[in-house]
Amino acid sequence: MKTQQDGLSAESIAIYIKALPEVIRKSLKSMPDAYIDRWEGPTNGQYTAIWCVADVPDDCPHPKRTNDVPQQ
Repeated sequence: MKTQQDGLSAESIAIYIKALPEVIRKSLKSMPDAYIDRWEGPTNGQYTAIWCVADVPDDCPHPKRTNDVPQQ
């Protein structure tokens, strides 16, 4: 998906990797680097989300756990 600079719909990704669109949508929603870039349509009254993936630097720090934050 990173090679598709303009983004892809969940259906397009599903066809490309031979998976169910529902599985792709669920996976995309759980990916911290995936986001909806825009909506296309409507087609038959429905809009289609076009997903992109952000470039996350290798040295990007992870957030601290809540219990690691000092209490004020």
